[in-house]
Amino acid sequence: MGTLSSELGPVADAIGDRPRVYADANVPAGIVAHMRDRLRWDVLFVMDHPDLRRARDAEHYRLARQLRRTLITLDRDYLDDRKFPPSLGAGVLVLAAPDERALAHLLTRLDAQLFAGEALPLDGRKLHAHSDWAAETEPQKAQKAQTKQINE
Repeated sequence: MGTLSSELGPVADAIGDRPRVYADANVPAGIVAHMRDRLRWDVLFVMDHPDLRRARDAEHYRLARQLRRTLITLDRDYLDDRKFPPSLGAGVLVLAAPDERALAHLLTRLDAQLFAGEALPLDGRKLHAHSDWAAETEPQKAQKAQTKQINE
């Protein structure tokens, strides 16, 4: 018998390319519903599990890695690389927005631009995404348009 990670990892990989996320306790329930229902993500929400509700941040970080899930949070503490080394995580997405509507909009954009076709796009990395985040800068968009014209 192996570790939790070695036993469940292949099962998680077989699920497909849907994003697999671990939403900690400070993610609003409405946002979790948005990820599940609108974005069709596989979400483990700690508030659904009484034994995880009061776990420490380090435990959430460890479990997210073991279960091969991107940790999604509003808690900026996870940005501390000394306490939460990126190489020891399955990816962390720290969200910042003024309200749930803006959070939902931000996640929808991230779904299209970051999570499209990848279950763990941030594996070993962190992203602090704000509601005014732009995945592509204007020069990048112009370069893409120019490349498209050349290829046509």
